[in-house]
Amino acid sequence: MGEDFAGRAGLVTGAGSGIGRAAAVKFASEGAKVVIADVDTDGSEATKAMIDQLGGEALCVCTDVTRAADVEALVERTVAAYGRLDFAFNNAGIAGDIVPLIDYSEELWDRVIGVNLKGVWLCMKYEIRQMLSQTPGGGAIVNTASVMGLISSASNPVAYTASKHGVIGITKNAALGYAGSGIRVNAVCPGYIMTPLVEGILERHPERKAQILADHPVGRLGVPEEISEAAVWLCSDAASFVNGTAMTVDGGYVAH
Repeated sequence: MGEDFAGRAGLVTGAGSGIGRAAAVKFASEGAKVVIADVDTDGSEATKAMIDQLGGEALCVCTDVTRAADVEALVERTVAAYGRLDFAFNNAGIAGDIVPLIDYSEELWDRVIGVNLKGVWLCMKYEIRQMLSQTPGGGAIVNTASVMGLISSASNPVAYTASKHGVIGITKNAALGYAGSGIRVNAVCPGYIMTPLVEGILERHPERKAQILADHPVGRLGVPEEISEAAVWLCSDAASFVNGTAMTVDGGYVAH
């Protein structure tokens, strides 16, 4: 167990698997008390078991980030359990299927935008309110965007691309709006990471795998722990002068 986050408490959304799980475990290994938020209660309990095995402290809160009442309750549960909210990693997201723009359904658009963009906005709304109200004030927030929030291609899902561009935009807005209150807000932009989300894309579209690999100059996809390292660092005191950035962790994807 580390000590970098000793005495601090925070939450991670989408922590039932993938990047969120890796981040929750990493925060806990650094001494933080962690609230695991996800709609997947079995996945959340599995993440908690991993933290328990480390000797860390965590609790699970079933949360649908598209529902304001759920997000407000998540922050309230965090404060009730641990006294304050020092950091948050707003990571919950979905991909949607790869469908041409003209064939994309309104229902799918609303679902992807709801989770990926509205969900991040709702999380920040209630997290920042709490960080402004507590003594001492301040805190750190990291939002999961994507390389598809920085660039795009015709073959990528339209709502996913729009939502991740939006995440970077609202990250910058919040960073500028609350820097004077000691709240830092940043985004992490993963390349293709071997998570259930990406594995699902590759299963549905195996013909894309060779091109996806070729798009990463390092010659491989990433793993969740590589993103969690960035997210945890952005929430740490070591990143105290980092605010409003969209950090790529992508094996060189956007460099070419």
